[in-house]
Amino acid sequence: MPFLSQLESIFHAGVGAMVLLLESMGAVVIFLAAARDFIWYFSGRAVNIRLDLARALALGLEFKLGGEILRTVVARELQEMLAVGAIILLRGALSLLIHWEISHIQQDESKS
Repeated sequence: MPFLSQLESIFHAGVGAMVLLLESMGAVVIFLAAARDFIWYFSGRAVNIRLDLARALALGLEFKLGGEILRTVVARELQEMLAVGAIILLRGALSLLIHWEISHIQQDESKS
């Protein structure tokens, strides 16, 4: 049994590292896109900042959602599963709203 315990510990550490990596990637994508669009806005090179930022937010949320889904693999208690499930639902809803916003921005552009 010690082998299984060690294997489980390694698995949990690996999943934890992947969750941290995915969450960090999502945060970096959102931060860099927001900083870039902020600079573009004030430099006058703003073509369509709303669409660009919405796409970056959607991509960042996808990374963060992937991290949350992986977190469910190592959740041990019902309370923890419910909290992770609620976070997944909220991030999924945000992602859907952002994709809806992107489609409306693209429709507005095509009409112009």
